Amino acid sequence: MASILDFVRRKPVPAARPAAVAAFVEGFSIEVMPRTAAKIADFRDILPAGTRVYLAHIDGTSMPEMLAAARRLTDEGFAVMPHFAARGIASRDELGRRIAAYADVGVRQALVLAGGIDTPRGDFHEAMQLLETGLFDRAGFTHLHVAGHPEGNRDIDPAGGEANVMSALARKDAFQRETDARMAIVTQFAFEAAPIVAWTERMRAAGLTLPVHIGIAGPARLQTMIRYAMACGVGPSLRVLQRRAADLTKLMLPFEPSELLAELAAHKAANPGFPIERVHFFPLGGIGATTDYLDGLAAPARRRA
Repeated sequence: MASILDFVRRKPVPAARPAAVAAFVEGFSIEVMPRTAAKIADFRDILPAGTRVYLAHIDGTSMPEMLAAARRLTDEGFAVMPHFAARGIASRDELGRRIAAYADVGVRQALVLAGGIDTPRGDFHEAMQLLETGLFDRAGFTHLHVAGHPEGNRDIDPAGGEANVMSALARKDAFQRETDARMAIVTQFAFEAAPIVAWTERMRAAGLTLPVHIGIAGPARLQTMIRYAMACGVGPSLRVLQRRAADLTKLMLPFEPSELLAELAAHKAANPGFPIERVHFFPLGGIGATTDYLDGLAAPARRRA
């Protein structure tokens, strides 16, 4: 298997025009937490109708908070996809109760992942264990997304590389083929196109067919972006931020993902088989900052219309 650092030797990916970038991010999803969602009067004022909203279940957030946010977003017309973190769920019964509670408020989608808790609260420690219970299918869930890591994950592969990560994705890929679940990989954010492209090529070379929803960090102050990137285990592409931080004139300016999006859009246009199906935004600088930025990206398409 190719090294996770092979992208270092690759040629730069060319950038796309604004209209192509607007087309690339069309149908984007976004992640929110219940407490930050509560600060938005009405998501219909800032998001396109039907946008998929991932509802992050941060350790310490209660299920009543999660369910209230899910109900509110569903009532406003959005496709809500709450997190189900295996290590934070104590038992099969608890998983069943959570799924049923979300189903009662109209949720039919889930992001199923291991979670960042070091010591599991019960028997579950990985996403596949949740999928294999069959409980999501019995509750009528139609979309089940799983996590991906274009630059590896030290929690899963402590020594580096990506053997364990790829093995886990292979099991999820097989699960998709053996069931009628509509699945996709939603990834951790990165800051360079080349490692993302190289990762998707390694996946396809390994026979994996799951579509990819690529994680992108929304605009934020550089210090904020670096803090989140280090906490989330972003890999070598962190150097993009570090180079910018070395320029003191840019230290206080917002960092935007425009260059990255342009490069990914260009690669998609030149390579229709590129498996990125959607773009998923992490609003690290605030929901409003990200949706304002996306409005700006959509402007070329509106002018053409």
